[in-house]
Amino acid sequence: MFTVNAFAELSASIPPIVMQLYVVVMILLVAGGTLFDVLHKRSADYFFANWRKAREEGSQPVGGGSLASLAVQTAAVDVLTSAEFCNPQRRIAHLLTMYGFLAYVISTAVMVFGYPTPDTPTPVIWPLLWTLGALAVCGGGYWFWFFIRVDVASEGHPPFRIVRADLFVLSLLGSATFGLIWGLLQVTGAGGTSFFLGLYLIATTILFGSVPWSKFSHMFFKPAAAFQKRVENANGSRSNLPGPADKPEVFGSARRMPRHY
Repeated sequence: MFTVNAFAELSASIPPIVMQLYVVVMILLVAGGTLFDVLHKRSADYFFANWRKAREEGSQPVGGGSLASLAVQTAAVDVLTSAEFCNPQRRIAHLLTMYGFLAYVISTAVMVFGYPTPDTPTPVIWPLLWTLGALAVCGGGYWFWFFIRVDVASEGHPPFRIVRADLFVLSLLGSATFGLIWGLLQVTGAGGTSFFLGLYLIATTILFGSVPWSKFSHMFFKPAAAFQKRVENANGSRSNLPGPADKPEVFGSARRMPRHY
């Protein structure tokens, strides 16, 4: 499974054009679902209205060079390293899931479109990335689901309690988990391949088709929100919040109360 393109093996029973069409449909569902989410919740209107308000209330102008620098900082710190997470465990779980998802999705597209049949040998790197990406998604996702979720870790709810907000993470975990099982069965020729392929397709369709009702679109909104926050800090508007205190933070100890508010 680490070195074999399971999609090429599947081409013996499902034409490559069908698999490619499915991937295209999933891309369109994500694009359409995100656009619907933006229009329905008026996220873009809110973002630009807030941007204009912050610019008007700012005490110092931010030029084009500064904006470019802030954009680079947002990409390097808030996006690539998820620095907004103060909890190191949550941050590691998020990074595992994020980079695993990227590797999982990109390698899937490359293998389906670039190496759809065994007649075109697949470079080992792509099935390896697909497998490692799915494993990273499972590692970060299950770690978050059973040990890090606030309602489980802090509020005492059972880990199997499900609400609509869990749709994204559950469908993502289902896609990666069933995909790994199907890939293993597909390349080894074991039984149950069709069953787990069906579960893999159902979970993946829910993942990419439920964008208007899940948190999938947050991965597009969060970088914009992080960039806007940096701009507001730079121009002095700070979302009408007070600036940092002159005195250093004091977090306290066993003998001293914290004073970091």
